[in-house]
Amino acid sequence: MDETTGGADGGACGEVPYRTGDVLRMECPFTSAAVTAVGRYHVAVRWPWWEVDTEARGIEWNGDIALPTPADHGWTDSYFRTVPPEEELRAGDRCLVGIAPTVVHVLAVDHFDPPLETGWLPRPAAYIEFLLQGQSFDPELEEQGHTVDPAGGEPVRFALLFRPYAFLENGDDLVDHDGRAWRFDGPWDWHPYDGGPADAPAWPLHLLHRDGDPAPDEIAAVAAATATGSHADVAARWAELTHASPLPTRN
Repeated sequence: MDETTGGADGGACGEVPYRTGDVLRMECPFTSAAVTAVGRYHVAVRWPWWEVDTEARGIEWNGDIALPTPADHGWTDSYFRTVPPEEELRAGDRCLVGIAPTVVHVLAVDHFDPPLETGWLPRPAAYIEFLLQGQSFDPELEEQGHTVDPAGGEPVRFALLFRPYAFLENGDDLVDHDGRAWRFDGPWDWHPYDGGPADAPAWPLHLLHRDGDPAPDEIAAVAAATATGSHADVAARWAELTHASPLPTRN
């Protein structure tokens, strides 16, 4: 498994080594923090990894992050947890906050130039947008998913568990076993050039174009990777890991 670590000491700075459709294991070491306020639905924790951005324009952050308690409907969707559990904490307590190993799948990778002003430092230059294991993308929802800065102050670690169609690059043109030409824009985002049904290509695949004429070894790699198996096999492996439906993802 490929692994990267965020935070100030290294990791996924600059180019983010993940893409739409990737299945990742995400975790963050549990770190001591102070509990500053407690309510029925949220617990406020002095965030141990960020600093206040005093130069942010029109944004003031007090250094706290509100984490949901089990009484909040969003608790099952949250991924940071505390030890002891949120519902046992009181203002003035010390706790540990972090992320237990969690499987997620990537919806998109967003880049910001200049980095976003959020009220805290470091300012994010990129976000990984993701869904937790068991959550499927719903194109009818305006807002869905979570974001994390892969190079932010939080020492979040990622390990690549599975990349569907790892042997292809976005924008590749291919022809399938049935002679149909396709453009690959992501594992669940295939576009046929004949205007026919946009389901998925029939394996094996032949690489026609990759930012120009592909090299012989690139053609051979695609042919070898699709000599056996099928798109359905890729989707089944992805669903096995994510417990989700491989629907078209956001770009």
